[in-house]
Amino acid sequence: MRRCTMELSDVRVKLLEPENKIKAVAAITIDGCFVVHDIKVIQGTASLFITMPGRKTAEGKYKDVAHPIDTPTREMISATVLDAYEKARKASE
Repeated sequence: MRRCTMELSDVRVKLLEPENKIKAVAAITIDGCFVVHDIKVIQGTASLFITMPGRKTAEGKYKDVAHPIDTPTREMISATVLDAYEKARKASE
């Protein structure tokens, strides 16, 4: 399996109302040339997590429109977005 070497060159976070389950919406820029919008930061039962942009299928389920294809890349994106969220949240206090 080929190892992904992409770099997140920019992460932008828009905070939402604190009482919402969805805490923020983020956009990431990959290698300075590709943007993925509508990454959501969600408060789960135990912790925060992210969801990639998706659409609702005819069956009523959600399917990712864009997403990482391996676990290390997903973990890197998640950690980077959640870190940017925490920084934005602290800056807004």
